Amino acid sequence: MSYLEYTVKTVPSGLRKVLFLNWPLVVLLAAVASIGFLMLYSVAGGSFSPWAETQMKRFAMGLGAMFIVAMIPIWFWRNMAVVAYAGSLLLLLAVEFVGVTGMGAQRWIDLGFMRLQPSELTKITMVMLLAAYYDWLPLKRTSHPLWVLLPVVMILIPTFLVLIQPDLGTAILLVTAGGLMMFLAGVHWAYFATVIAGGAGFIAAVFQSRGTEWQLLKDYQFRRIDTFLDPASDPLGAGYHITQAKIAMGSGGWAGRGFMQGTQSRLNFLPEKHTDFIFNTLAEEFGFIGAFSLLMLYVLILVFCVASALQNKDRFSSLMILGIGLTFFLFFAVNMSMVMGLAPVVGVPLPLVSYGGSAMLVLMVAFGLVQSAHIHRPR
Repeated sequence: MSYLEYTVKTVPSGLRKVLFLNWPLVVLLAAVASIGFLMLYSVAGGSFSPWAETQMKRFAMGLGAMFIVAMIPIWFWRNMAVVAYAGSLLLLLAVEFVGVTGMGAQRWIDLGFMRLQPSELTKITMVMLLAAYYDWLPLKRTSHPLWVLLPVVMILIPTFLVLIQPDLGTAILLVTAGGLMMFLAGVHWAYFATVIAGGAGFIAAVFQSRGTEWQLLKDYQFRRIDTFLDPASDPLGAGYHITQAKIAMGSGGWAGRGFMQGTQSRLNFLPEKHTDFIFNTLAEEFGFIGAFSLLMLYVLILVFCVASALQNKDRFSSLMILGIGLTFFLFFAVNMSMVMGLAPVVGVPLPLVSYGGSAMLVLMVAFGLVQSAHIHRPR
């Protein structure tokens, strides 16, 4: 027995769990969040109020929640998957009756000290439930039609509740994350080919429905699609935001204009500069180097999640870690694509960087689950 192994075994079990934490992952999360604080300070004109200070407090709360969740054995979270999923569905239903409206959509529940967005919580509870389901289901039944139908229902119920808020971006993320979880669990590729073909047909139907009595999307959602396809067609109207976002990114060049020197954000040309379009502020002030550095931090977080999942011999833990990692990937990939004009604007925040309470806290709890699986993995 090495000296290190002897030292670890002589440490009390509670402290030993702290030593077994995936500390590089904690450092990476703190580094990304710090970039967020820096940018929120910048877009506020060199002030910690109103965004940076609040975001720091939320991250501190989230970090504490992550450590608490990490210390609880992973079998507890496996057993709580159904309860957590059912609770998130009840919260989504509650939004319809007591939800708070903001920016034309009813998505939040006012808790007094913060506004909770249940759809953010649902992204994680759905992953937990699907991981628990495929941990329980024998491998030979994974692709049986009956056992494929059940997870599809688990995915579609919250998707429908989110879609009627309306929140198209989150609904797309739920379907995508759920489908990827099923693929990782071993569901036969033919199901996915069928869904892709059906999706192509649905997209065609969406465009055919425009202007009819059975129109499938809201008018503002069609305007977002138009803006994505040709933002220059209405540069002062529907295409204004994405045009300004592209100007901000392009004006940053390789090294950027300098901290707090961005004209697009400081002069309020850039829309939602503290939330959805904060990546453009970063690109304008720190250029390609700053934007690429943030992207690399995100990739490293993803790499540590995948490495932890591959090392874990527990099926539930492995699937859950991969599901959370993929959900995290979808967050930053969709946001970056959106603000660069590579995807329609659907209102997806940049994880740990954009200003927002629910997204920050839920994401930190999700990484607490990743840490719990890492600490309590079979050794």
